[in-house]
Amino acid sequence: MIFERTARFKRAAKKLTAQDRERLAKALVLYERDPSHPSLGVKRIQGTKGIWEGRASEAIRFTFEKIDGGILLRNVGAHDPTLKRP
Repeated sequence: MIFERTARFKRAAKKLTAQDRERLAKALVLYERDPSHPSLGVKRIQGTKGIWEGRASEAIRFTFEKIDGGILLRNVGAHDPTLKRP
């Protein structure tokens, strides 16, 4: 599976704590193995066309679009700010 990252995702990921970056990495590995794993809580974001969210931890969310052969990671961070600008 291909994981492409937007510039915004890269900037936001750098702002995460080391612990949150590790959680994100584990969540992406889990997504690659089983996109429907319950701990990821993957669901489409209401009011958008084709933008999805997943959980890296209780507080950290990542947003993405499904593309051919993988996903385009759009944003990552705390729940509310991340989902306001997916």
